[in-house]
Amino acid sequence: MADILFLTQRIPWPPIKGEKIRPGEIVRHFAKDHRVFLGTLIDDPEDEPYRTVVAGQVHDACFGRIDRRTAYLKSLTGLIAGQPLSFTFYWNQPLANWVNRVLTDVRPEVVFVCSSNMMPYLDRSPHRPRVLVVDFADVDSEKWHAYAEQARFPYSWIYRREWRRTHAEENKIARKADWITFVTKEEKALFDRVSPGHENKSRAVLSGVDSEFFAPDCAVPRAIDTAGPSFVFTGNMDYPPNEQAVEWFAAEVLPLVRDRHPDAAFYIVGNRPSASVQALAARDGVTVTGRVADVRDYLAHCTASVAPLRIARGIQNKVLEAMAMGRAVVGTEGAITGINAEAGTHLLQADTPSDFAAACIRLIEEPKTAADLGAAARRLIDDGWSWKARLSAFDDLIGAPSQAR
Repeated sequence: MADILFLTQRIPWPPIKGEKIRPGEIVRHFAKDHRVFLGTLIDDPEDEPYRTVVAGQVHDACFGRIDRRTAYLKSLTGLIAGQPLSFTFYWNQPLANWVNRVLTDVRPEVVFVCSSNMMPYLDRSPHRPRVLVVDFADVDSEKWHAYAEQARFPYSWIYRREWRRTHAEENKIARKADWITFVTKEEKALFDRVSPGHENKSRAVLSGVDSEFFAPDCAVPRAIDTAGPSFVFTGNMDYPPNEQAVEWFAAEVLPLVRDRHPDAAFYIVGNRPSASVQALAARDGVTVTGRVADVRDYLAHCTASVAPLRIARGIQNKVLEAMAMGRAVVGTEGAITGINAEAGTHLLQADTPSDFAAACIRLIEEPKTAADLGAAARRLIDDGWSWKARLSAFDDLIGAPSQAR
């Protein structure tokens, strides 16, 4: 048994988005055999009731609170300090004080950090754990790079600065850590290419899916209120890639589908829909739900799950969850990267509006094709995508430091 300080940027419950799902699975896995001291943040008042649930999963926990409006303003101090704005956004002094006490009093053998922007919490302590693991999951700097390429000034300037600053911090973190991990082999390869010199300590540890919870035969109520064909997108709806994805589908794809099937509906299911996403509800056939108790109520009854992402990093949990439920999926190349799914066998890939609409229409008009894709997808999930199979790799990493400190 080891003492593990575990830092993650958002309270890892409920499991409704990737930055909660993966850290939550890892922390609960460690807590089975180790004393876990969890430091995390709450930036959504709706997450407050889950503090008790999460605290009960670990030995000790500290929940820093962030007001998002204040944090956005505070993050601008990063312009003066020369830090990435995302790093200053997630800074919380009470959490920092708790981290220092744990590092000083407990002196944990292992420190596990989810996301690069939580690393500043370690800067004020001289304690060097036996093993420091940083789960980058995705190469965040490249996400900011992609934003910069698509945005207009002044956002393009902000995103480009964030790209460069985050890239520099990722290199510093890689030098300090014993192990750095990524959610796909593609993300690992990308990091090795843009930040060479750390290949001997970088590892790909793929995410999994709770295939007992997301199951084809789960008995859930029907939340879709149409008898016609329906397409569902799930995700956090103030996240720019998700916003862009649903706006593209609603404006470019859905009208083509409705030309052929006028009763086709699009459900945007996810927390904190931005103003631009909420505005999509004014379009014919579009429903914006906001936060829901259980996305399965929609996935279980839709024609297909869609993942029309133009910018995508890592493994898309939304795709894994729909596949686990035996649903047909239509996704862009970026959305299905990292999943060993074969287009045409386990799901459909489409990258232009006309191709995406044609794929959706095909699933409406060929229900057997939709059923066959869903069944094949579920078989793929059963073949090695469980969390238990994935998380054992972290046990090996925390067992011993690398030789490349």
